[in-house]
Amino acid sequence: MIGLESSVSPSGRGAPPGAVAELYQDLPAPALLRATIRRLFPGRIAVVSSFGAESAAVLALVAGIDPAVPVIFLDTAKHFPETLAYRDALVARLGLSDIRVVRPDPARVAAHDPDGDLWRRDPDRCCALRKALPLERALEGFDAWITGRKRFHGDSRAALPTVEAVDGRVKINPLANWSAAQIERFIGARGLPRHPLVDAGFASIGCAPCTAPVTAGAAARSGRWRDIEKTECGIHNAKGTRQ
Repeated sequence: MIGLESSVSPSGRGAPPGAVAELYQDLPAPALLRATIRRLFPGRIAVVSSFGAESAAVLALVAGIDPAVPVIFLDTAKHFPETLAYRDALVARLGLSDIRVVRPDPARVAAHDPDGDLWRRDPDRCCALRKALPLERALEGFDAWITGRKRFHGDSRAALPTVEAVDGRVKINPLANWSAAQIERFIGARGLPRHPLVDAGFASIGCAPCTAPVTAGAAARSGRWRDIEKTECGIHNAKGTRQ
């Protein structure tokens, strides 16, 4: 990308998030991650991972650049036990050294979800309580964060950019334009472990109460919040549009 170094300082300090998003949009995933981790935001960038069905791909790319990049895992207390075991296995396999397990505020949970069934009555509020609010706290001090979202997930992700500016931070979606087949080939070529629930038909894996297997050929995220008008947990919404 000719001219980037003159437009955005090597450290990235002081560069408006929108300028970074515009200038780095067309870099392929490995180059984009190297630029943001090593040059633009050293020590000020984190990965947010669900350790779900496709998480191994982006985590492997990050680990190949710097395994000490912080990885934020939102422990909602509603995950499948298989997800927690997979998290530990993948961390060990990739040598990731800074896993930050973030949990919801116990006082908020006691006040708003004392019986643990808020997901059934108001899934949007449950996601806000157990995901969006904890993530806001976890991202304090970071100028950028990396996600594993892809366009083939559909709905609001169909036109997902690889770099975007949200809430004063730069959000990196390095695999936005990768296909499901590319993800599959990458994981297979690297010999990465797979989430154990994938073989049971789970194509997208979140909290246990709100995740179901999908039929062959169905959209990957069709098993999330099945039978209700909800497609996202809300952590990727701008602050003003969260529940």
